[in-house]
Amino acid sequence: MTNISRAVLTIILALAAAPALAQAPERGDSAGSATIKAAPPVTGEQVYTQVCQACHMADAKGGSSAATIPALANNPRLATAGYPISLILKGRGAMPSLADMLAPAQIANVTGYIRTHFGNNYPVPVTAEDVTRLSMAH
Repeated sequence: MTNISRAVLTIILALAAAPALAQAPERGDSAGSATIKAAPPVTGEQVYTQVCQACHMADAKGGSSAATIPALANNPRLATAGYPISLILKGRGAMPSLADMLAPAQIANVTGYIRTHFGNNYPVPVTAEDVTRLSMAH
């Protein structure tokens, strides 16, 4: 069998398997499977836990290893809601933009959460409309 024949056979097998892979169940291959599709985060705490905590840590004190992750705990920059919203929307440094990953309501909820937890006391509510308005300005 030539290299071209092998390549064609590989492509044909991959195309033949594609429909089966596309129809794989969301909850795993069989009963009792450990693969479960998680519900999307809704509350600020859920967004923080599922999206932000991996870098900013459970206590929001950040850290440094491959990159310096700033602390959100006791952070006076969070006094203005536009600051964290802009960072979430645009990203900066090691922080990626999350605008394509999170809906405006999720961004508003997590912004409100970090502004009222971890030693921060900035209780002015943040709305999805605030996020949308800022995203239009960028």
